[in-house]
Amino acid sequence: MGGFFGITSKSDCMAEVFFGVDYHSHLGTRYGGMAAWDSEQGLQREIHNIGNSPFRTKFENILDEMRGTSAIGCISDSDPQPLLIRSNLGTYAICITGIINNASELIDQYLSFSGGHFDAMGGGRVNSNELVAALINQKSTFAEGIKFAQKQIDGTASILILTSEGKLIAARDCSGRLPVHIGRNDEGYAVSFESFAYQKVGYEDVRELGPGEVVELSPTKMTVLAPAGKHKKICAFLWSYYGYPNSDYEGINVEAMRYRNGAIMAKNDELIQSGNCNIDYVGGVPDSGTPHAIGFSNESHLPFARAFIKYTPTWARSFMPTSQKERNNVAKMKQIPVKELIRDKDLLFVDDSIVRGTQLKETVEFLYENGAKSVHMRSACPPIMYSCKYLNFSRANSEMELLARRIIMELESEEGFEHLEEYSDSKTERGQNLRKAICEKFNFTSLEFQSLEGVIEAIGLDPCELCTYCWNGKG
Repeated sequence: MGGFFGITSKSDCMAEVFFGVDYHSHLGTRYGGMAAWDSEQGLQREIHNIGNSPFRTKFENILDEMRGTSAIGCISDSDPQPLLIRSNLGTYAICITGIINNASELIDQYLSFSGGHFDAMGGGRVNSNELVAALINQKSTFAEGIKFAQKQIDGTASILILTSEGKLIAARDCSGRLPVHIGRNDEGYAVSFESFAYQKVGYEDVRELGPGEVVELSPTKMTVLAPAGKHKKICAFLWSYYGYPNSDYEGINVEAMRYRNGAIMAKNDELIQSGNCNIDYVGGVPDSGTPHAIGFSNESHLPFARAFIKYTPTWARSFMPTSQKERNNVAKMKQIPVKELIRDKDLLFVDDSIVRGTQLKETVEFLYENGAKSVHMRSACPPIMYSCKYLNFSRANSEMELLARRIIMELESEEGFEHLEEYSDSKTERGQNLRKAICEKFNFTSLEFQSLEGVIEAIGLDPCELCTYCWNGKG
């Protein structure tokens, strides 16, 4: 995944941008970068690999090394960024969030007529920021270039640019799959993926950009360069999983949505509603499963408990490492049991999602090793049937990496892929077979998934405004 942050101000803003970028660290662990503009020094840029250390430790001396009244920064799980670009539009810094699925085709097309070149990385791959810049530079203005680039891209690209005049240009992706927030104070304007990031450094909300909207920001003015489009498809997984609890997207808070989501799950849970429930504690698979579990506990009137804790001070988020083996090892090392809350207890856990299932299997084994009597599992979203093609978050190399797909293949071979909607629905025979097979493979006492209708109800937006591709193939 990834996220960006920027400020254009009347006074030096490096400290605020440093903290603002750091507040996006939950979105990635590969690269961190900052670029700044100062009237005397011009544009400056610094990038670090943050794979083995937090952003703040690599940039803690940035206030001694860079200065600027305008600055941008990003956390990235894909490419080193921001890049400095010199072009017909001037010199500027650029960073993006999203994914470009047709990068090879766009590169070949550009090279076929431009006579230019790209700085190639390992395997001949081109930095996505350089590719986006090459597309933008084919037009005579930033606004025209950004709209042209986004039209050419198959995927998603939200863009943040710092110009050689110290202005910021921010563009939300054409479908509005990712958020771009604007804030302001007496000194200037801020741009952020996460709105709480600029709120913490003294900026107040102005508004979110609409899909495809492009704005130019100076310390005293916001100018719309391209109006918002009418059709929005914001990623529903923002609320279910990778959005930060303090964040609001489209005016809807992440933590509050998760409480509602858990409550809706409990209302519709056959085990809970049967009256024969012998659950001792409801808990969340930390961290993002915990608020869903709190909502489930509140609605079901079953006591909430943290039967195990994740040790996070020195271990990065476990879904981030590229290697599945490394993800598994990190997840295992982070789990610290509270044995008094596990031994001889019937437990129900709510996880934010079940993607590949590898870590969850080890979690359940860990609970039984520490004396759990039974482990019931609930997923706060529907079965994930499709690998996301719009964002570089939790992307699978093959859809057969997805647990639901693998189980369906075992049950019915490829014929089952013609019935994915039935497998998602617990009321159908295929849906019941999917859940039973996962229970047997993972040693769950019972398993259920939140319905798509339940997730949408918890978010509260019109279904046509949400991207639910990973669940039902409709983006």
